[in-house]
Amino acid sequence: MSSRGTLRLDLHVHTIYSGDSIIRPEEALARAKLVGLHGLAITDHETLAGGLRAVKLAKRFGLLVLPGMEIETRGGHILALCPTEPIEPARELGEVLDAIRDADGLAILAHPYDLTAPKRWRPGELARLDAIEVLNAHNIPFRLSCWLAEKMARALGKPMTGGSDAHVPEAIGAAYTIVEAEPCVEDVLMAIRKGRVRPAGGSSGIRCLLKKWAYAGFR
Repeated sequence: MSSRGTLRLDLHVHTIYSGDSIIRPEEALARAKLVGLHGLAITDHETLAGGLRAVKLAKRFGLLVLPGMEIETRGGHILALCPTEPIEPARELGEVLDAIRDADGLAILAHPYDLTAPKRWRPGELARLDAIEVLNAHNIPFRLSCWLAEKMARALGKPMTGGSDAHVPEAIGAAYTIVEAEPCVEDVLMAIRKGRVRPAGGSSGIRCLLKKWAYAGFR
């Protein structure tokens, strides 16, 4: 891992704790190491369990792990990074943002224009986000959804991140975030909030999508 400077972090990875992923936490870390990442965020659906398990394994792999969750709301899916406690599901985006803030976490709007997950936004809620995921390797349609998400982030003046949204091991690192920070959780979170980030990578490809859909459907 770099001592300081530029880190490559996949900020959107699912494990078996999500219920729709075939990746075990140790597999996620091994794959991240193999593809040259410095770390990753484990963002399982509605649970911190996978992230906390990965934190315990991180030292073995020499990687940085940010434990997190992906929470579904009527205003879209939210990545909650490093909350001090699990975030309870809620229908309204504002309620989830309140809970993440109370738990000292960081809130990223995930894949805002993925056509498989319609959303209803309120401008006041969007203004409270810490960042917007503009590059999601799992997005459909990929180029259009990324372009629209980047347009949203620029209009709102929000930092832009990238993540694989991996549900199968080979998707990890397809998209990621370049972070200008020291390799510690606190500095990474600060760098995201301050906008010292940029998305990188591309689509995970149709094979990864088909493998995920075959296992768990279109969630």
